[in-house]
This record gives sequence, structure tokens and C-alpha cells, in this order.
Amino acid sequence: MDSHSPEEVKDGEEQNIEFFKQQVLLLREKALLQSSVREQKRLLVENAKLKKDIDELKTQLQEKQRRKAAKLLEISLAEATSSLTTKEPVPSSSSATPMPSSAPLNKKNDGRKRRVTFRAVRSGGQRSSIQALEPELSVMCLDLRVGKILSTLQHPDSDSLCVQKVDLGEATPRTAVSAVIRNAPLEELKECLCVCVCNVRGVRVRGVYSQARVLCAEDSAHMELVVPPGSSQPGDRITFQGYAGEPDSELNPRQRVFENLQSDLRTDGRGVATYKGVAFEVRGKGFCRTASVISGFIK
Repeated sequence: MDSHSPEEVKDGEEQNIEFFKQQVLLLREKALLQSSVREQKRLLVENAKLKKDIDELKTQLQEKQRRKAAKLLEISLAEATSSLTTKEPVPSSSSATPMPSSAPLNKKNDGRKRRVTFRAVRSGGQRSSIQALEPELSVMCLDLRVGKILSTLQHPDSDSLCVQKVDLGEATPRTAVSAVIRNAPLEELKECLCVCVCNVRGVRVRGVYSQARVLCAEDSAHMELVVPPGSSQPGDRITFQGYAGEPDSELNPRQRVFENLQSDLRTDGRGVATYKGVAFEVRGKGFCRTASVISGFIK
């Protein structure tokens, strides 16, 4: 029978211990690998589910965008149709009777440029081929521009007036003395876009120098600002389809130009600001309108 020395026995035990350690490490690595494979499979399943959810959300978003685009297109077409149907027709120059070259100048107007429109003469219910050339004031006399209200304060000497600083795209803001809008706190008007008459002659109103006129619309129940399209910038011109020309450099207060035009400045059935049915328009950006004043007067 072989006998082993204590050293040999000890070495054998250490070898066995080392062997078992290696086996334990291998088993641990195998368990980790199996766990990693299971985790990878679980992640693949979750990724597939997330991808499906993302595809569904993307489809819903595209559908909403399509509906929104269709709605905006419908509104644009409706506005364009309304503008075309309400615009005052301008007949061709071939059917107009030329003004005699010897016609005297109206001294009352001091030779100021007059806008002219052509009005058809009706006879027996039929449009006559003879057109009357009648000089009259036009909205193009007014220098209408987009403004941005920077501040609104109560007038120091009047409860019914307020003092506004308005950015009109110029080097410095202008001051405008305006009527207080009913049911609209003054602080809510700050940063609001508005439409201003910019060629009024500066005048002191209860001691405050006013350099512009801020337009608002009013009916029996409401009084609101005339608001240009949201994409407008201070200084943008207000135009009218079918009307051309440059505004007067300054309106003569004695001729009461704005007051004479005011009866034709109204909001239509959709709250759009119009002159003789033609919409106030910022070219390429949209129409000017009010929130709820229907068929109201603009002042």
C-alpha cells in the first residue's frame, strides 16, 4: 500500500480546490451568458413592440397633419372666394369716357391727387356702354401699416382715453392716443399686433401728442382691435385687392379724409376688416380681422 507524505496530500487538496474554483467560475460565466441571452431576447421583443407603437403614432401624426392642411386649404379657398366675390368690379379703360383735358382743378383740394373709380351707368336694367368717370376718395389715401403695441397707459386727464407706444417698424416707436377698449384690461394689450393709420397729422389730445391712429372695430356688444395676421411684422403695409396707389404723405385734417371713408370701413360676417367689401390684407400673410365683431364699424 502506497503511503503519501503530508506535503503530497496537501498539494492534492490544493489542486482539487483550484479545480473546483475553476468549475464554479465556468458555471458562473455560463449562467451569466444564459442570462444575457434571455435579456437580449427580451430587449428584442420590447424593441419590436416599441417600433410598432412608433409606427402607429407616426401614422396618427401624419393623418392629423393631413387633416390640418386640408382645413387650412379650405379656409384659404373660402377667404379667396369671398375676396373675389365681394371685390368692387373695375371695368376696362376702353369703356370709360375720358375726362376733358380742359377740366378745371378743384381749388378746395389744392391740387391734391385724387383717386378715381369707374361707376357704370345703368339704363333700363342693362349696363350701359357709357361709363361715368367720377373722382372720389379711396382707401389708398390712408397709410395703413401693422403696428405692435409696446405699452398702454391710462391717459392722465381722461378716463375714456389711453396712451399707447406703438412699434411701426421705424427707428423709434410712435405715441397714439386711443379710446379705451371696453372689457379689455390695458395690460392685456401689451405686445398685441394692431393696424394703424400712420399719415395722420400729429395733434395734442388732452395734452398728449398723438402721432398715429390705432384702428378698432365696434358693434352693439363688442369693441376690439383690428388684428393683422400673426406672421405680420411691424411696418408691413395693408393692401386692398383691386386698389393701387401710394398713400398721401400726410392727411389734411380740413378735408376729413378718414371720416369721409369711415362709412365704408366695416367688418364682414366673418369678422374680417373690409373697405367696400374688400378685405384688409397683408400681402402673402392673410387678412386682418377681429375676434368677434361681426358687421361692425371700424374707427
